Amino acid sequence: MSGICGIVRPNNQTVEQAEIERMLEPLARRGPDGSRTVMAGSVGLGHASLATTPEALVEQLPLTDGASGCTITADARLDNRGDLLTQLGLADATRTIGDGELILLAYLQWGKECLDHLRGDFAFAIWDARSEELFCARDQVGMRQLIYAHKPGELFAFATEPHALLRHPDIPAEVNEARIADFLEGFEARDLTSTFFTGLHRLPPAHALVLNGEELRIWRYWQLKAPPMLHLPDDDAYADAFLEVFTEAVRARLRSSTPVGSMLSGGMDSGSVSAVAARLLKESDQAPLRTYSAIRDDPECVESRTIRSALAIDHIEPLFVSLEEFEKFRADLERLTRECAEPFDSHMTLLRAVYLRAHRDGVKVMLDGVGGDTTLASEEMIRRYLDQGLFLQAWREVAGERRFWGPEAGSWKVFLKGLARAFAPEALLKRRRSRPKQQRSENTEQDSPITPEFAERIDIQALREQNAAHIAKPSDPDARKAKRALHPYVVVARERYDRTASALAIEPRDPFLDIRVLEFCLSLPQEQLQKDGWPKIVLRRAMGGILPDAVRWRVGKEHLGWEFTKALWSDGPNIGDHPKNGDVSAYLKSGRPDRGSNRNDEDWLEAALVGRHLADWWTTLGSISDPRSALAENSEQGSL
Repeated sequence: MSGICGIVRPNNQTVEQAEIERMLEPLARRGPDGSRTVMAGSVGLGHASLATTPEALVEQLPLTDGASGCTITADARLDNRGDLLTQLGLADATRTIGDGELILLAYLQWGKECLDHLRGDFAFAIWDARSEELFCARDQVGMRQLIYAHKPGELFAFATEPHALLRHPDIPAEVNEARIADFLEGFEARDLTSTFFTGLHRLPPAHALVLNGEELRIWRYWQLKAPPMLHLPDDDAYADAFLEVFTEAVRARLRSSTPVGSMLSGGMDSGSVSAVAARLLKESDQAPLRTYSAIRDDPECVESRTIRSALAIDHIEPLFVSLEEFEKFRADLERLTRECAEPFDSHMTLLRAVYLRAHRDGVKVMLDGVGGDTTLASEEMIRRYLDQGLFLQAWREVAGERRFWGPEAGSWKVFLKGLARAFAPEALLKRRRSRPKQQRSENTEQDSPITPEFAERIDIQALREQNAAHIAKPSDPDARKAKRALHPYVVVARERYDRTASALAIEPRDPFLDIRVLEFCLSLPQEQLQKDGWPKIVLRRAMGGILPDAVRWRVGKEHLGWEFTKALWSDGPNIGDHPKNGDVSAYLKSGRPDRGSNRNDEDWLEAALVGRHLADWWTTLGSISDPRSALAENSEQGSL
C-alpha cells in the first residue's frame, strides 16, 4: 500500500514543498519504492510508492494531465481495468496506463460519477485546476485509508496516516480522550470517522469529499444492497456459481509485480483463498504460491495439526513462523508493537510475526481471508426456524452447532428462548425483558476498567449508547443482511490489517471483500450459508476436491494469537519502565495491576497489557499537556 498526502490553502496562499516532504517522511516505510511531490501554488500533493502491480512499476504519482491541469495522487489497485480501458476507448493503447492515471481519466470522462465505475481497493485525491476543487474518495469496503484535517481559512490537509498529518506544524497533536475510552472499553467500531486526535478525521468507506474554497462536502456514494434472491436447482449449482465468482476475485488480487504470499491458517477462509490462488498460478505456469502459517510444535494443537493437513494443497510453497522459534522475531516484534499507530493494533502479535517473516522474504503482497466470517455470515438460524414454527429444523441446528462449536455453545439457550417467545404469555416476556436491562447497566459500571473521573469527563454512557447504535442490527431484513456482510467490525479490522502490514511495506488483499463476492453471497438463500450447524456451507461445498477435507470439515475455531502474545511478553509488560509519558493511571482503575505471586496469571497479563499498550502509544506520541514536544522528540529518534 502506497502512502499519499496533500495540502490545499485558501486565498492563493502558497504551499511550500517542505510541508509536503515533512508529511511524506512518516509514510516512507509504507511506500519504500520512492517518493514524489507536485506543487501548484496553493496546492501540494505527495506520494510514497509501494509498487505492487506491473503498472505501478512505471507509473509516477502524483500525475498531472497536461490538457486539463488536473492532478491525482492515489493509493490504488483497480480490479476492473479491462472494462475501464474499453469504456474510455483505450483498449488498444500501446503504452502502460497505471491505476492512478486510469482513475484520473475516469474522472475526466465522468466527473465525480467516476466512482460508479471503479472497483477495487483505493484512496485518492484529485486537484481539479479548472474548478479549483479537491476531490477525494475511499473504496467501497475500506481497504485503503484516508485521514484529513480541515481548518477553514487556514488549510485542508489529508494523508494515509495520522502521523503524516501531525508532522505539519499547523496541525496540533491534541489527543482525543473519547478514542482512548473506545480502546479501553472495546468500542473500536463506535464510529468510522474519529481518530485518536481531535481535528483529524477518517473518511469512511464508500464516501467522497469535495473541498471548494472553505466549503467541505462529504457524501456516501455507494451502499451495499441485497440483490434479488438467487434460485438454482441444487446445492452443487450454488457451489459452482460461488466458486466462479470467488475465483475471479482471487484472480484479480494476483496481479502483482512480485511473487504473492498468502496467509494459511487452519481455517476455511485463508485455506480457500490459498487453494484457489495456487490453482490459478499453476494454470498460468507461475511459481508455487508462498503460504505463511503460524504454528506450534504440539501434536495436541488443533490449529497446527489442521495447517499441516492444508499442506496437501497443490502448488504451494509452505513457510512457517513457529512459536518454538519465537526468539528469531522477538526484538523486531517488540519494537513494532511499541510503535503501533493505534493501541488497537498492539495485540496483533501473530499477524505481525507472519508479516515480518514475509517481509524478510521480500514479499510485498499478502492474500488473506479476513472477510470470510462476515461475507458468508448467516442469520441466526435456530431463531429463524423457531420464528417460522419449524421446530425440527431448529433442533437440527442446535445439534449441528453443538457439534461445530462444542458443548459450551449457546445453541441450547437460543433454542429455549425461541420456544419461550413462541409459547410463553406476552406479559411474562415483558417482565423478563425489563430485568436484564437494569442488571446490565449496573454490571457495565462495575466491570468498566476506566476510572470514574475519566468516565464522567467523557460521558461514557453517551459513548456506550453511540457504540450500541452503530453496531446494532437494522430492522429491515435486507439492510440487516447487508450490515452482516459489511459490518463496522470488518471495516475496523481491515484498517488494523492495513496499519500492521504497511509498517512492513506489505499490501494485504482480501478476495472475500470483493464487491462481486459480497453481492453474490447476499443473493444466496440462508440455507446456503448455514446448514445443520455448518457455517459457510456453500464455501465448504465449493472447495470439494480443492481444499483437503480435514480443513473443509474442521470444527471449532481454535487460534494461536493469544499464545504468540504471551510469548512476546513472557517476562511481563513492565509498565513502569516509561520515563515520563507512560502513566495511564488517569484513565485506568489499576494502571499497574499487582502481579502477585502467580507469574502465569493470564488475567493479570491481559489487564497489564491494556496499560502497556496505551502507555507505549502515549510515550510515542506525547502527552496531552505537551504533545508536540514529545512528538518531535520521538520523531528525531526515528520511532515514527
